[in-house]
Amino acid sequence: MAKSKEKKRKSEVKKESENVEKVENMGTLDVTIKEISDRPDTKTSPVIGYFPSGYDPLKNSNDPESESEPNASVKVYRSVNSRNPSNPRMQVVVGPSGSLVNFVGTNYSGEATTPQLCNYALGVLDKETGVLKMVPIAANRIFRLDPKVGGIEEAENEPVDGEKEEITKEEKDKIFRNLTFIYSTKQNFKRDVTRENVRQTEEPGMEGNMEQKLKGIEINTEAIEAIAYTANQHNIPPYDVEATSPEMAYPLDKIILKGDWNYLVDIFELVEAGSDLSSDVYPSFVCNRARKIGNIEDESKRRRMAGILSYMTHLIKYKDRHSMDGVSSSRRHKLPSILAQKFSSMFNTTKENRIPDDKQNLLISYVLVLSLFADDFRSDMSDIAKDLRINSLALRPRYEYLGCKLVRDKKDKKVLLATLPVPLKFQKPNKKRRQK
Repeated sequence: MAKSKEKKRKSEVKKESENVEKVENMGTLDVTIKEISDRPDTKTSPVIGYFPSGYDPLKNSNDPESESEPNASVKVYRSVNSRNPSNPRMQVVVGPSGSLVNFVGTNYSGEATTPQLCNYALGVLDKETGVLKMVPIAANRIFRLDPKVGGIEEAENEPVDGEKEEITKEEKDKIFRNLTFIYSTKQNFKRDVTRENVRQTEEPGMEGNMEQKLKGIEINTEAIEAIAYTANQHNIPPYDVEATSPEMAYPLDKIILKGDWNYLVDIFELVEAGSDLSSDVYPSFVCNRARKIGNIEDESKRRRMAGILSYMTHLIKYKDRHSMDGVSSSRRHKLPSILAQKFSSMFNTTKENRIPDDKQNLLISYVLVLSLFADDFRSDMSDIAKDLRINSLALRPRYEYLGCKLVRDKKDKKVLLATLPVPLKFQKPNKKRRQK
């Protein structure tokens, strides 16, 4: 009995040693991963289907090296009139030869209509070149191929394609809000309520008759011409051409909304704790102005100044994140999700692409206007030009497009300051005379 147990143990040790030798003999392979982006307008991404019934379409197939036709045909149908081109209605049909049964899967019925919590991709490794190509699966769907008998079976509750409407983004958001309210935590529900408040751009009580509101308003044609010219050249933040003070020329409550201030407390907390701002985390303009916060006696004004500097930081880091020359400086920056959604909508960006040129001008204009608030409307443009990665000479016309006037500092004539006279007067285009 003891001998049989010892023989059994020796055989198991021998098998384990053989497995270890096999693993050691397996060599390593250096692979270059290449991600192929999904472009629904030019080509269709791969789709994956599975058979819950256990059917294997390749079970009785011919030799792969032969030139005969396979025993099953695969067809993929895609709607060309879909309201959502990035996720069109698709149908996969696998038809075994000589059978009336087709296996059909869709991305708009059955389990495909449940929320998709995972993204899927298909990897293809070329051992000769050492390249692993990662291709996203179409619409992140895996098709469940259920058997259908042609001409007999029809979905009882599935409406005709012409009658079925795809769910819109607004309807989907409403469904998720209701699910959050029923099943999620109070913190998540409060977060969604805050997001809705941030999205509100109009104050309550502004729903009256517009014609009555416009009666008696004098039209300033010169201001309209200046606005049209400025809008074509550079986007600018909300402003008031009739303002009598620099603070009202660019209303701060239209730039930093009420719901944004709750996410702009990082600099205030650091200053109150006596900590210094790290130049690796915050822009040089913000670091140089942080000491001014401690000299302000009123706490509400200290919070206001710190919030302005914090908002500038988020804007500058957001610009760096979506540009080629500043990605490394924004890796350690933590941008609140609510502000990230707001900036993505304001500047027409996604998670991966760069900011369009016109929207980048708008972002820079927001930063310059906030720099005026931080410097009491006498702003030195040297350090903000460094943070924006723009030459100081190229930054001067940007201030002038915002209605600013450049003056020399009385203490140091070499320093050029940007001031904001009121009422706002934008530069007008230079109209060249036609040569006769």
